[in-house]
Amino acid sequence: MKKLEAIIKPHKLDEVKDAIMELGVQGMTISEVKGFGRQKGHTELYRGAEYVVDFIPKVKIEVVVKDEDITRLITAIQKVATTGKIGDGKIFVTPVEAAVRIRTGEKGEAAI
Repeated sequence: MKKLEAIIKPHKLDEVKDAIMELGVQGMTISEVKGFGRQKGHTELYRGAEYVVDFIPKVKIEVVVKDEDITRLITAIQKVATTGKIGDGKIFVTPVEAAVRIRTGEKGEAAI
């Protein structure tokens, strides 16, 4: 099993969620997060005063899938989340050693 974490722009959430669900993924976790990458924040103007916004609002999507589904998932997310501009986000994939469904006790891929 693999865990995919995608950090994307908030306005792309619905498109990405739909793309993930079209692949038959049964569940996902969404978090509102803040951070920065290469863009290192930006400057904004508020009531005539200029200030620096260091942390940009993003959305983090976490999904655990079977090993054979990870490539299709990455491709789908990348296709719909891209705007071609800086700050589109990142996708991280890590191995999952175990999964347990608390209610039933199912383990491994049966739990996802």
